[in-house]
Amino acid sequence: MQKNKLWLIIALVVIAVAAFIFWLAPKASQNDPSDQSIQQQNTPLTQGESATAQATSGSSLLSPSQQDTEVNCQISMDGSNRLIVNEQTRNCFEYFITQYGEKSIDQIKKDFKAYIAQGHKEPALSQIYDLWDRYMKYREQLGNLQPPSDDKESPQYYRSIYSSTQNLRKQFFSDYEIEGLFGKENTYHEYTLKRMEVVNDKKLSESEKAKKLKALFDELPEDWKENLEQINKLEDLRKLTADIKARGGSSEEIHQMRLNLVGPEATQRLENLDTQRSSWKSSVNQYLTERDSIVKSNMSDSAKQQAVQQLRNQHFKSKEDQLRVSTFESVHDQGGKLPFAE
Repeated sequence: MQKNKLWLIIALVVIAVAAFIFWLAPKASQNDPSDQSIQQQNTPLTQGESATAQATSGSSLLSPSQQDTEVNCQISMDGSNRLIVNEQTRNCFEYFITQYGEKSIDQIKKDFKAYIAQGHKEPALSQIYDLWDRYMKYREQLGNLQPPSDDKESPQYYRSIYSSTQNLRKQFFSDYEIEGLFGKENTYHEYTLKRMEVVNDKKLSESEKAKKLKALFDELPEDWKENLEQINKLEDLRKLTADIKARGGSSEEIHQMRLNLVGPEATQRLENLDTQRSSWKSSVNQYLTERDSIVKSNMSDSAKQQAVQQLRNQHFKSKEDQLRVSTFESVHDQGGKLPFAE
């Protein structure tokens, strides 16, 4: 009797555990799996669900080199579900186009439309398809443009290429679409072309060029200024300074050019740097001349080494300067041009 009670208790525990596990398990639909799949396809997706679906199924549309990347396709709509054409639109197009080489153009076009269809509805869907088709035709025609016959070093050469590209865009896109797709790129190209034209204008003095270059820079959007300020201003300073020195211009001309280009504070810093460089150059040249006298003397090798080290310590107090001058010694001994900063 006692044994029967024990078995009964064990059976009840097993049933309770099984029931508990069943209660924890996800509730599966009793419908046929194929019916459930059809039902999900016919149910409209929310914005979050749409993004998730695109991320999941989009991976099958990517080339092998893009499998570990996130799909760069942030296409925006307005309140009426109409396409907003902007830089993100172009980035999306280019993300798929970069698969060329791993996929054919036809396959890229097919994959792009399959991807877009997963997350967008009409009227936006047709608008995206239409713009994509025109963008692909534009990209194909872009490769067929013939280079101009102008000198490749002249501003006219690059201005001709830019004009041809602009004319081609007008054949495929509206003004609104051109601004959305290429607006930022056009801002940069216009600035670069105007800058080249100023730098190569032989009618202008270096001081006048500096003033015009600063005016061009000041017209840029703030975010562009942050990206271009250091690179372009440094390049302009070097070019204009070299031009002044090449024609034997005075230090006052260099001073005025700098004022026009970078302002008084930066000019003062540059002139302080000039003083430091001039002092360094003088010290190095004097040291090398005295060192040559020691090396050519009749002293023993050990005595020469000791005398050169004493001379080095006399001219250059810090370890950093002594390391720097060792480079000048090597170049000097090989008969090369000393690497002074200009």
